[in-house]
Amino acid sequence: MAGPLDGVKIADFTEIIAGPLAGRLLAEMGADVIKIEPPWGEPWRLNQRFTPTESRGFMVYNRGKRSLPLDLTKPESREILGRLIPQVDVVLANFRPDVAAKLGVDYPTLDKINPRLIYCEVTAHGRAGPEADRPGYDMILQAMSGLMACETKMDNGVPQQIWSTPLIDTTAGFCLAWCVCGALFAREQTGKGQKVETSLLGSALALLGARFLNVENLDRETRHKALQDLEEKRASSASYQELLDASPGSRRQRHHANVYYRVYLTKDSPISVGCLSEPLRRRLLDTLDLTDIGLEPGYNPNTPEALAYAKDLEGQAEKILIKNTSAYWLELFESKGIPAGPVRFVEELFDDPQIQANGLVNEAEHRDAGKVKMMGPLAVFSGTPMAPEISSPALGEHTGEILEELGYSGDEIRRYKDAGATV
Repeated sequence: MAGPLDGVKIADFTEIIAGPLAGRLLAEMGADVIKIEPPWGEPWRLNQRFTPTESRGFMVYNRGKRSLPLDLTKPESREILGRLIPQVDVVLANFRPDVAAKLGVDYPTLDKINPRLIYCEVTAHGRAGPEADRPGYDMILQAMSGLMACETKMDNGVPQQIWSTPLIDTTAGFCLAWCVCGALFAREQTGKGQKVETSLLGSALALLGARFLNVENLDRETRHKALQDLEEKRASSASYQELLDASPGSRRQRHHANVYYRVYLTKDSPISVGCLSEPLRRRLLDTLDLTDIGLEPGYNPNTPEALAYAKDLEGQAEKILIKNTSAYWLELFESKGIPAGPVRFVEELFDDPQIQANGLVNEAEHRDAGKVKMMGPLAVFSGTPMAPEISSPALGEHTGEILEELGYSGDEIRRYKDAGATV
């Protein structure tokens, strides 16, 4: 059985992470995704590569695609696009505005060739506003969106990025794929294509959740004072910690006691415990034989006495958890209905029975690297299963077959390759 997007053809012009991830997600749903990149390959192929044309990053974000390298500065490549674009349903792009128009792959140009085309692009800051043409990457948008400040991590007084994952790029990739699905549905109803825009900035703000919310009646004075304090402290060359202290919205929310939602050390390895409702919190207290007066109605957690009490309660819990193994506590917490889990390492995940049982690890044979395991599909469709069985493409691996599908003869394909239009 074919995937839910079987029959959809996509021309993916994107590079690095966000756009390529969107293409991969759509390929997993059955779309025929043709990756169009320069004959020398997109930058992520060459970033810490371990084969002549591929890196781990490229393999992860480009699984399931076919490769068609094109030098878009050559007229021969324009001819190929002129035959390809009328046959595709979706274009994915992350060009700068001037570059897209210069190469003839901007929306107005392609819309004339194929009015049913869905043109989806992801930019750093959006197409409007004073920073529309500014380049941007995940770390830069972490800084500009407030995410970095909200994380409150510092090293020698310098704010630190969230580096364990390209958080904003990944979210933007999901957003772009989501937009494609919505636009395809709209076209089914109207028969018309359209341009869809999303941005790293928008994805970053979405990740802020409730922090990016201003209730005017409640927050007007607090926000006004914070803006004044920030302006004054910047003018006086205050430290970053002082700036952070001036921004209530960026500081972590204070809990009465960090007993209920945290990581604990046990006798052998750490575990995480999460109790976000009062019934769960009381269940944890009962299990550990602890008492928390902070759960009493009207209790003020911000007094010096309350803070000292909370610190002492945390210490009591830590001393209890350290006495037994993680297996002991996880079994006990499960029997009590308390949410908890072990702290695992990436190397352990490929063999994890829960991950395997839900198809969240996929295995494919790579022409150069051999057997490759990576993230499997994130969803299960009962009627149109997602089954990505091919790995990321070698540079130009599918040039011949794609051009043959477009009606080119062997002699024509060789002529395009000799002209340097493709490889």
